[in-house]
Amino acid sequence: MSLLVFVEDPEDDLSRQALTFSRALGEELHAVLIGAPAAIDGLASYGASVAHMATGLDAYAPAAWAQAIVELIGRLAPSAVVGPGTDRGNEVLAHVAAKTDRPMAANCVSLTPGDPASLVRVRWGGSLLEETLLHGSPALLTVAPHAVAAETVASPAGLVIEEFVPQVSDADLVARASERAGALSAGVSLADADVVVSGGRGVGSAEGFGVIEELAELLGGAVGCSRAVTSAGWRPHTDQVGQTGTKISPEIYIACGISGATQHMAGCRGAKKLLAINPDGEASIFANADYAVIGDLHEVVPAISTEIRKARSQ
Repeated sequence: MSLLVFVEDPEDDLSRQALTFSRALGEELHAVLIGAPAAIDGLASYGASVAHMATGLDAYAPAAWAQAIVELIGRLAPSAVVGPGTDRGNEVLAHVAAKTDRPMAANCVSLTPGDPASLVRVRWGGSLLEETLLHGSPALLTVAPHAVAAETVASPAGLVIEEFVPQVSDADLVARASERAGALSAGVSLADADVVVSGGRGVGSAEGFGVIEELAELLGGAVGCSRAVTSAGWRPHTDQVGQTGTKISPEIYIACGISGATQHMAGCRGAKKLLAINPDGEASIFANADYAVIGDLHEVVPAISTEIRKARSQ
């Protein structure tokens, strides 16, 4: 038997996590990619033996991308189709489910193959784990971000690359991306940063983010924020950490003036360490914090920046 993995980007950590998750199931891994992305040879390092490249679909069109996967399902008869827990991964697999009239499970952390397959998945913004059965073959699922660490194999085999042109209809191309806008901010990417310094409603204003930006720059990190901040218009949505924003996995996450709502914690669950700064000693974020500072962020954060400068000047 084989297992088919939708790889959104060979260099993206979430796609590599999906490959690592799938490799643990012990079946031959086939990767499916749209277009001709760079670094495709690196897929062998994560256990893929065959890479199927769907050509002629350069623009993102979820139904058309799903059609490419549906055609491979008909050809390979895999036991499961696995995608990364990204916006596109979830959307494309949902279209695959609709086209094949099968259920799809999102945000899975474990899978035991079979019909029905047994799986565990994250629900309610990461506040609980659900054990459930997934009927139908192949099983269709996406992997919860940071449920597993992306790991290479010790002795990767060669990668066979096969190109094919999926037979898409006009209806499959009705919804497609016509333009891609880059991030407004320069510097370290929020999703890739080793250090993220975030501000919440407690920052008080857009101007109040000056101390957050200063600390992030000193630490070579990225600036994040909560949904309340983007709703107030203080920061762009691209800076939002959370269930409806970016899911991060830095070495340390410094949350300033953030209460710790379930939706926000779902986005920073992958952080190795969490430092929370909040004047409310009963704030729910402290229940998940490795380090806690109960105090005014407008006093604490500048003090941290001052001490960092002192240490570096010695």
